[in-house]
Amino acid sequence: MRRIVKSLFTMGAAVLFLAACGQEAAQEDIRTVKIGVVGERNEVWEHVQQQLEENNEPVRIELVKFTEYVKPIQALEEGEIDLHAALTEIYMEQVNEDAGYSNTTIAYTTLNPMGLFSEKHTSVDEIPDGGEIAIPDDVSNESRALLLLQAAGLIELDAEKGLLPTVNDITSNPKNLKFTVLAANQTARAMTDVDASVVNNDMAADAGLVPTEDAIFLEPVAESSKPYYNVIASREDETEDPDFQIIVDYYQTPEVEKIIDEVTNKSSIPVWE
Repeated sequence: MRRIVKSLFTMGAAVLFLAACGQEAAQEDIRTVKIGVVGERNEVWEHVQQQLEENNEPVRIELVKFTEYVKPIQALEEGEIDLHAALTEIYMEQVNEDAGYSNTTIAYTTLNPMGLFSEKHTSVDEIPDGGEIAIPDDVSNESRALLLLQAAGLIELDAEKGLLPTVNDITSNPKNLKFTVLAANQTARAMTDVDASVVNNDMAADAGLVPTEDAIFLEPVAESSKPYYNVIASREDETEDPDFQIIVDYYQTPEVEKIIDEVTNKSSIPVWE
């Protein structure tokens, strides 16, 4: 009898050992992909992570948060992260060109319209002569801000500059507006000091602003908006990575579209269809 009990105990221990080894091996087969993001609102990616786990996919995600738009591009190039999902395609390509990087789009996510915000005025018409407007300082966001101000009827730009005008390309400024150029993550904070600020969508959200409700002018959506689509990007030689495609597939879903609508009050527009 003792031999039988001992044998059963030994078999049970062996089964538990093999099960533990199996779990450990299974854990080793799961890859963690680091994704660079900008801003604190990441409900969408938290949903994607949950879905990857619930469906026992061989990949998980880890969010790496940045406060400046250029940082995820640099981190991807240097191998500190595997993907980033925080930037417009035009901005990424401009940094690539300037720095010789190879960040490459593998999917589109949203169009996040810029907004003109003010704590002093309730409409564009109220901005006074000689008023001061804060705009982002990086090339693509400065240009995008100026194009927004042109759409709002405040300035006119040299049409030959296309999507990349600077303040030096303003051809008409009837209100003699002054422009303060700041880091993108400072334009929302500057609202107390200037007549109005052009603020990126995610920076506005972090500041507690709802673009569709709080902006005195919101960037119009048109065919010309495509360069401002936000992207998921990898290094050039990893664009066909099957684990990255799994992540994209879990992002580009109707469920994620609903979450985007809810958390941004429809201020961000899904663009993958």
